[in-house]
Amino acid sequence: MDEPGAFTWPDGKRVAVSVTFDDARQSQLDAGLPILDRHGVKATFYVSISRAAEQADAWRAAVAAGHELGNHSLRHSCSANFLWQARHVLEDYTLETMEAELLEANRQLFEWFGVTPQTFAYPCGQDFVGRGIGRQSYVPVVARHFLAGRGFRDEYLNAPGICDLAKLGGTELDGLDAEALFSLLERTAEKRLWLVLAGHEVGTGGHQTTRAKALDRFAAYCADPANGVWIDTVANIAAYVRVNQPPLPSQSSSPLD
Repeated sequence: MDEPGAFTWPDGKRVAVSVTFDDARQSQLDAGLPILDRHGVKATFYVSISRAAEQADAWRAAVAAGHELGNHSLRHSCSANFLWQARHVLEDYTLETMEAELLEANRQLFEWFGVTPQTFAYPCGQDFVGRGIGRQSYVPVVARHFLAGRGFRDEYLNAPGICDLAKLGGTELDGLDAEALFSLLERTAEKRLWLVLAGHEVGTGGHQTTRAKALDRFAAYCADPANGVWIDTVANIAAYVRVNQPPLPSQSSSPLD
């Protein structure tokens, strides 16, 4: 009998990988995209709209090259407990205000870059609004409007046969050397899972920085068909999973159907 969530990737691939970056950092354009493009790897960028608008032509070129631009909200709201953001904290949101913000972000992304985002990344990986007895998950809001939603620093890899596309596990990419990345890839491949990596800056070191040399080696390996890795955008892999995932008891339809 197959394990729960058993799944077959296309074309004999043994594992799926998505490389994602948050916030439209300048180093993603300067250092990250040249590495990815050199190896023909398509990534997903969850952009800060105000920051991306400052380099609009460069981000439009990334879209034209096949990379995905995703929704990362307007205000990057996280918990008040971080202290660095006194306004627009998740404890003060409602489901209605969050939904309105995500739809406005979609509108602006289309206005600036001509794309309607298919996927979303939860700022700080946090998926709640409100506090106390009023605290609620906004995963259902994401499920209504997006094909998939990506978390951050989650403890799990994604089992495509049973995963909730609206709350995919995101594994931190920043700070990992090539050996750590390859070890993570092989652990994912053992059970034919889907690894969704989440980074920020791209460079040689420092806080929230994906190591450029490690990214280069990893992208080269994953792009080689001999290694059996399907490396693609979150939207492309999520679309395949959605079509091929068996019906689950708690699944309900969404406007994307």
